Amino acid sequence: MANTKEFHVDPDHFRVAIFGSARIKPNDPRYNQIYSLARMIAADGMDVVTGGGPGLMEAANKGHKEGRKSKKVHSLGLNIMLPEEQSANKHLDVQKDFKRFSDRLDYFMQLSNVVVVAPGGVGTVLELMYTWQLMQVEHTCNQPIILLGDMWQPFIDWIEDWPLKKKLMAESDMMPIFLAKHCREAIKIIRKAHNDFKNRGPNYCWNYRKYQINHDE
Repeated sequence: MANTKEFHVDPDHFRVAIFGSARIKPNDPRYNQIYSLARMIAADGMDVVTGGGPGLMEAANKGHKEGRKSKKVHSLGLNIMLPEEQSANKHLDVQKDFKRFSDRLDYFMQLSNVVVVAPGGVGTVLELMYTWQLMQVEHTCNQPIILLGDMWQPFIDWIEDWPLKKKLMAESDMMPIFLAKHCREAIKIIRKAHNDFKNRGPNYCWNYRKYQINHDE
């Protein structure tokens, strides 16, 4: 049974957030890819944070649970209450439920050191853009946003052809974005960020300190 207590933000834990569709079923190649990526994340001693539901969220939490070599790593789920109830998957170590998407996204930002965006629909795109904008305005630390899978190249092409070319955004805004076709490419980027985290100096940017959450109800 998942623990529903408040998260304690341990500064020694490195966490990878994985966003993606709730509609993708087991045995789909995209499901298998996220499962494999999460297994590698767990084996390397990193936590994973998802929306806690079905689809690619389940793939990430399941892969992480089955790939871990230590009890010191955790699979976290930030579940959202919807009119058509989204049930949490059974592979979570810690679960927290939210009524508002904005509050849930705030917790993702506070907890995460790297963000992986897998294939998904409106909700996944919202999570991507929210993450990206907070980095743009320096409300969070500059950290990798890894766009995993084939669906993201046309989106980046549009960004470059329109808002970037029309000077509606700066070239520096593209710096956090990494395209990865396969989990093997994604894990290389994640491991580089993890290594930077382990070797952090006094000026290291702590996301959980920089992005303050208002806990007042």
